[in-house]
Amino acid sequence: MNNFYIDNLFTICAMDPGLFMKVAFDTIADPWQKDVLALGPSKTLLLCSRQSGKSTVSAAMALHKATFFPNTLVLVISNTFRQAEETFRKIKKGLPFVLKGRGIVYETQTMMELSNGSRIVALPAKQESIRSFSSVGLLIIDEAAQVSDEVYKSIRPMLAVSQGDIIALTTPFGKRGWFYDAWENGNGWYKVKITAEDCPRITKEFLEEELIEIGEWWVKQEYYCEFVDTEEQFFTHLDVMSCLDDDLNALKYDSRDINELRSI
Repeated sequence: MNNFYIDNLFTICAMDPGLFMKVAFDTIADPWQKDVLALGPSKTLLLCSRQSGKSTVSAAMALHKATFFPNTLVLVISNTFRQAEETFRKIKKGLPFVLKGRGIVYETQTMMELSNGSRIVALPAKQESIRSFSSVGLLIIDEAAQVSDEVYKSIRPMLAVSQGDIIALTTPFGKRGWFYDAWENGNGWYKVKITAEDCPRITKEFLEEELIEIGEWWVKQEYYCEFVDTEEQFFTHLDVMSCLDDDLNALKYDSRDINELRSI
């Protein structure tokens, strides 16, 4: 490719993230991926089947943001260090196209800095390793349903000054945690649900085999994106919620009542 062609392709890709995903990652975006890339919502929840392409689209979003928005910090939070490394590898697949005629200043196993001043950093979801970051332009939370409420609350302030975007992608992990609450009751989120049936690369025959091999509970969660109760739960989420009564008031005791109870 000559420099004139590359420069023009870069200009088009800056305005068309779907084309950027095709050129940089050699992957044609599914319709839902094109929508997410084109809309670029500031708050996005992706509830997706395994192998549906959620990690690939988030990698494209991360590299597109860093490439075409100078001096931007893209922070990728994963449940474990191994997952952070894997996500970073997927992002790096697009580097050969990005670096044509451009440079990379610094690179480690989980961090890169481009010559335009942008950085992409991938870290495990541990408070001690992520609290020091600020002014994040794009925050990506991978396997978000397994990231604790405490970590989620500790990383949200990173967007306070920058007004950066946040995208959380995951398969379900039971009826618990901040992602489940945001999916069921959260306002202002752009929500996308993609089951295995929505993915042309997952066949009906494969799903039937999975049903036999791993069972209905896992298939519902991993492929059909259902928030099923955990297998070890004695009471279901519905059981617990049905026992709650908003009309009841908490009992109040004074010190004399407590002393009487202790004497029994």
